[in-house]
Amino acid sequence: KNIPVERLKSGDIIIVRPGEKIPVDGKILKGQSLLDMSALTGEFVPKRKREGDEVLAGMINNGEGVLEIEVTREFKESYISRILKMVEIAEERKSRTEKLITKFARYYTPVVFIIALSIMILPPIFLKESFSKYFYRGLVLLIISCPCALVISVPFSYFITIGVLAKKGILVKGANFIDTIRNVKTIIFDKTGTLTEGVFEVIDVKSFNGFKNDEIIKFSAYAEFYSNHPIGASIKKKYKGNFDLSLIKNHKEIAGLGVFAEVSGKKIFVGNDRFLHENGIEHKLCIGEGVTVHVVIDGIHAGYFVISDKLKKEAKECVLLFKREGIKVGMLTGDNEFFAKMVAERLNLDFYKAGLLPSEKLEEIEKIVEKSKGKIAFVGDGINDAPSIKRADVGIVMGALGQDIAIENGDVVIMSDNLLKIPEFLKISKNTKKIVLENIIFALSMKIFLTVLGSIGIAGMFSAIFADMGVLLIVLLNSMRIIK
Repeated sequence: KNIPVERLKSGDIIIVRPGEKIPVDGKILKGQSLLDMSALTGEFVPKRKREGDEVLAGMINNGEGVLEIEVTREFKESYISRILKMVEIAEERKSRTEKLITKFARYYTPVVFIIALSIMILPPIFLKESFSKYFYRGLVLLIISCPCALVISVPFSYFITIGVLAKKGILVKGANFIDTIRNVKTIIFDKTGTLTEGVFEVIDVKSFNGFKNDEIIKFSAYAEFYSNHPIGASIKKKYKGNFDLSLIKNHKEIAGLGVFAEVSGKKIFVGNDRFLHENGIEHKLCIGEGVTVHVVIDGIHAGYFVISDKLKKEAKECVLLFKREGIKVGMLTGDNEFFAKMVAERLNLDFYKAGLLPSEKLEEIEKIVEKSKGKIAFVGDGINDAPSIKRADVGIVMGALGQDIAIENGDVVIMSDNLLKIPEFLKISKNTKKIVLENIIFALSMKIFLTVLGSIGIAGMFSAIFADMGVLLIVLLNSMRIIK
């Protein structure tokens, strides 16, 4: 039966037929189909979803399959509801231009009112002129000088921009960030999952000190079992055996270094070479075309994995677009020097730093902020890079679809993984500034011109109405160009 979406509760079962929109967040219990996620990501790239997959409100069943979905969150708590609330909050956070216009109107309005009142009263008293004549002139001046065109058109332009960006899958948490992005002189990227695909695959395994490849694969997979990191997932995928969870004890993740666990009584560490250096563990120099992940068993360097992570196809174009705008592009990463240097050279980055912990990335951001003459933007995944994203003047989170934590941390949230959305955001921001300035200059010019004519009696009531409503209509129509 059909019921209002507001009455759906967690645990309810709903049926979504081909062509229908998924009303709430849930999990597919039965069926499979292609889902159009453009309402959330701004890109029409259908993805196939099957039994057990999570789905979000706003996705459209664009395939031929009928889906049976279990509701996991009520509509008011759904992902798309949170996005809509975020857009509403963004409209309340005013840009610098909006604040200046509001401040200007606060002083401008009473001054104009006093001048109009003076024109109505003073000439009839001191010059013995006709009261009706100067009352009419004062009234014309009052209507001409109404600041509606300024006070309405500027926020309207930013309101349209926020909507246009949201439609493209770019969520901005305040109109102020639309202004700030234009003043960015340095943009810094995290590497893994931002400049690269973040889809890891083990391409090589090396073992020594008496250990075999099968041993380090098994022990590493067990140590990574409770980890959600993509690198851990690639190691678990490499292991073809079954897991006996009773063998795992004292599992813990070491921020910026790797994971530790006791497996079958052996102490296993899987992570980067920084841990090896800090703990004085002797190891060979490991160089490969990818990320090197070391394995330590009972304090002995047992071997390492070489894990590949491809650059995103649009990464080079994204960097080039920023450089054309005179913006310096850098990278801060926790990965090893060899792979970081390789990425930096391929993308022709201005600077990079490798082997950094999250806290050290924050320190580097602080140094860059002190040296930079303009604003700083940082682009990351919103989870591991949360401190850096919050410290930057504009914190941009990539690929945040379905990630509640990522949405909370970013100032600007890109729903898809497409890096070209960031230069597109910059382009839209610059276009908004251009249109806002056009509106301000046109409105003020017309007001001043007709105010002078009105005060000397040349402009009449028709001119006054045009100066008020006509100018307002023109600047609003001009603001609509942002949509194109």
